[in-house]
Amino acid sequence: MAVLHDCGQCHSAGRAAKRRSVTGVPGRQTLPEGEPSLLGARVGLALTRAGKSTFEYDLPMIPAAHLRVYEPSVLMPGLPTVAVSASVGLVAGRYGLVGESMAEDGYDAEWRGESYLCPRTPRLRLLQGVLAVRRSYGQLGGSVIPESVARQARRELAGLHAEHPGLRPHILTSAWHVPMRWFVPFPPHSRELIDDGSTLSIRYRTDHISAMARLDQAIDILEASSVPEAVAAEVGELKNWVGEFGVESMLELDYAGVAGLFSKTDLLMDESAADVWSSLEALEDGDWAEAGRHYTRMVSRWSVPMSVSYSN
Repeated sequence: MAVLHDCGQCHSAGRAAKRRSVTGVPGRQTLPEGEPSLLGARVGLALTRAGKSTFEYDLPMIPAAHLRVYEPSVLMPGLPTVAVSASVGLVAGRYGLVGESMAEDGYDAEWRGESYLCPRTPRLRLLQGVLAVRRSYGQLGGSVIPESVARQARRELAGLHAEHPGLRPHILTSAWHVPMRWFVPFPPHSRELIDDGSTLSIRYRTDHISAMARLDQAIDILEASSVPEAVAAEVGELKNWVGEFGVESMLELDYAGVAGLFSKTDLLMDESAADVWSSLEALEDGDWAEAGRHYTRMVSRWSVPMSVSYSN
C-alpha cells in the first residue's frame, strides 16, 4: 500500500533495497535509496491526473513493520486468503502508487491450534492513508495530496462506511521502524524468530484479553509517573484500536521488511518487548535509573531506523 498510517503518522510498505518497475510509458527515472515514499505517491498522483494509469518507474520499496488483528476464521467464511509475502509490484492508481492488490481478501494464520484470518481491507486503508497524509503534513499536505484528491477520498470513504457500517482496518503499518508502543501488548516470552532459510525476522503474538490487560497496565503506570502525557495518550490510542475487536481475536506484531535493516546478530539479540516492559516495571517501582537504562537500550537499538522515518 503506498500510504498507510499508525495513529496519524504516514507510512509505506515494502523493502528498502528492492526496486520494482511498472511499465506502460516510455522512459525510466530512478530515485535514490531511501527517497520518501510520499514523493512516490505525489509522482503517481501527477501521472494519474495526466491521464496515465500505468508507467515504467524504478522506486525503492520502503521497509515496514505491521501490527495485525486476526479473528477466528469461522467469523469470516468464504474470505479468500493470500500469503503475507505476496506482492504485486507498484501500480499507479487514482491515489498514487499502490504496492499491494486491491482485492478484498485476507491473511490466514494458525495459532494455538486455531485458524485465524486478518482481512486486508486495502481500499479502506488506502483511503484512510491518503487523508492521514493530508492531515499529518499540515500546510504541506496540499502539495502531496491536493484538495480535489482528498475530497474524492473523503466521498469514497463515506460511501464505504455507509455500505459497510462496521468496517475497520485490521492492520497498522509503520515505515522504517516499530513504534515503541507496539511492543506494549506483548509479553516478552511471546517473541518468535522467523527464519525462512534466507532471511531472519521477529514476530510477536498474543491473545486479545492479555493484550488489553497489558495496555491497561502500561497506561496506569505511565499516568502515575512523571512522563509526558502524550506518551500515555499514544498507548491509549493503541488500546482503543485493539479494543474495537472481539475477545477471541489474536494480535500480531510482524517486523516484516524492517527486519532487513538489522543484521542477523542484531535480531538474535533484539529483546525490545522485554526492554519496554522492564522500563515500565522500573517506573512502577520508582526506579528511574533502571527505567532509563532499558529505555536507552531500546532507543539505541532503534535510533537509526527512527531517524530515517522522521527525516522522511
